[in-house]
Amino acid sequence: MERIPVAGPSITQKEIDYVTDAVTNAWYGNANIYHERFEKAFADYLGVAHAAALPSCTSAIHLSLLALAVGPGDEVIVPDATWIASAAPITYVGATPVFADIDEKTWCLSPDSFEECITTKTKAVIPVDLYGNMPDMDAILEVAQRNRIPVIEDAAEAAGAEYKGRKAGSFGATGVFSFHGSKTLTTGEGGMLVTDSEDIFRRVLFLRDHGRKPGDTLFWSTEIAYKYKMSSMQAALGLAQLERLDELVDLKREIFGRYKEELSTVARLTLNPETPTTKNAYWMITAVLDPSLGIERSYLQKELNARSIGSRPFFHPLSSIPAYRHLEQAHQARGRNQVSYRICPYGINLPSALNLDNERVKYVCETLRQIISNEPSKLS
Repeated sequence: MERIPVAGPSITQKEIDYVTDAVTNAWYGNANIYHERFEKAFADYLGVAHAAALPSCTSAIHLSLLALAVGPGDEVIVPDATWIASAAPITYVGATPVFADIDEKTWCLSPDSFEECITTKTKAVIPVDLYGNMPDMDAILEVAQRNRIPVIEDAAEAAGAEYKGRKAGSFGATGVFSFHGSKTLTTGEGGMLVTDSEDIFRRVLFLRDHGRKPGDTLFWSTEIAYKYKMSSMQAALGLAQLERLDELVDLKREIFGRYKEELSTVARLTLNPETPTTKNAYWMITAVLDPSLGIERSYLQKELNARSIGSRPFFHPLSSIPAYRHLEQAHQARGRNQVSYRICPYGINLPSALNLDNERVKYVCETLRQIISNEPSKLS
């Protein structure tokens, strides 16, 4: 069988037509037409006031922190179980990342751990909508509001997800998204920052364009800032994808449903959670194996790879990776974050590309069952 990728997009004639039009016509007086259409459509989809297209979600978090005046001496709380991009911008601005534990019911930031990590230095929190799921946003917002802590909602992996009928990314002072090539909604590379705050939005527009006020004197920068922009071709691709986003999320949920059915009889294996108040966008179908199975994740990935099945490890706890493990905050997290350390080492992302059909899902699940049951004759 042809190799089954772990992630990938759905590209149709609509995307090809929009990008072709952008590369043909989005120049001169029309240079920003697709940026404007994409940003407005994205804000409307989420029900927020403003959206700014950016080159990545990492840049969106960076600008969010800067717009909230987070800097040296401050602390920002982030879940331990996430990709480093959620935390790296904290270091960019000179602040200190504080790694909180996750909730076993959601795999997202634990409201209790968030509250335990708050100090007088806490200036922001970054809950992450992990793998397309969402945390208990009511509880997180209550803790944040009571302690006057701004929320930067990292919805990089959760475009189209919902909590109590409200779209992911619309809950914080800012919401941030990734349009990386692996994401459900892709621009190849790219991101978006959304907000209801006029002040934050104006500051973001200023900082993303080398410290120049929109419409001000040409080449007149009043601060040293950043070049954080998206091309018109990316914006055109993003607009086409956004117009199909509900369809794409439905497809992700269908793929998850196939996995759930195929693996329903496998004991001691847990797939992505979804609470009654949440619509999980299932960006990455993920299986967590019970340690009692005695199967090393590296072995499982090696066996899947040998059978042309792509996979990825569940994110390592940030407090365990070389970039952070020397920090005092990481040392404290390793002793505190029991759920992160109970789940992360035993989780694996299964093929979740949007081109995945029933035959390939069955093949992946049959192979996974064989490896778990340790049936050598079937593995040869």
